[in-house]
Amino acid sequence: MSEGGIVLMSDPQVAAVPVRECGEPLVDVRSASQLLIDQRRSDPAGAFAHLREGVAERLFAARRALPAGYQLLFVEGYRPLALQRTYFERYAGTLAAAQPEWSAERVREAASRFVSPPEIAPHSAGAAVDVTLADADGVELDMGTWVNANPEESEGLCYTDAEGLGEQARAHRGILGSALGLAGFVNYGTEFWHWSFGDRYWALATGTPAALYGPKEWSGVWPAGAERGRHAARVSTHFRFHV
Repeated sequence: MSEGGIVLMSDPQVAAVPVRECGEPLVDVRSASQLLIDQRRSDPAGAFAHLREGVAERLFAARRALPAGYQLLFVEGYRPLALQRTYFERYAGTLAAAQPEWSAERVREAASRFVSPPEIAPHSAGAAVDVTLADADGVELDMGTWVNANPEESEGLCYTDAEGLGEQARAHRGILGSALGLAGFVNYGTEFWHWSFGDRYWALATGTPAALYGPKEWSGVWPAGAERGRHAARVSTHFRFHV
């Protein structure tokens, strides 16, 4: 399944990639002074700020590769499986309600433009990061649309190579993509902000025989009263859905 030449997350090719789990731990990127952290997307347990160790190292390398005056603004990394499932089901439900004539397969395919099916989600493997650019003062730069804008509300401008982007936004996306690409990340073409390394999608895109990271359960401590299911439901009402 593809859209405009982009292989979607729901494509059977992605799920068919085997995983040879390397066992790397999740690490907290907030300990790295070279990253700006967008606290608006935070969760009480801090799960959002974690990545697999090797992914975090590559993200720091991408930060160092940016031209002077630019900073990486970290939005979200790891996402617990329960939260990923909530995101996918809710977005798919929204699409199904808007397009009642669509088959379940078509709804799943359309939903995967923006939210990965839980069983292959790069975020839930700790292998994906949502990131954008900021200037030297920490001010978020023009990227053509906001991070986590879905295809409907952005009129397709969330696509990395979307037509109709302003010159400045296109240049900023080029700077971001160059730094992350040099560090080994691959982009999901429906979202300019979503980059991954070591997951199934990365393996398919790079021709690597197997993924390094599979879905990982969250082993951190959740605050009292913030059970996973309840927490996921609460967060999903405040933050936009994304892969």
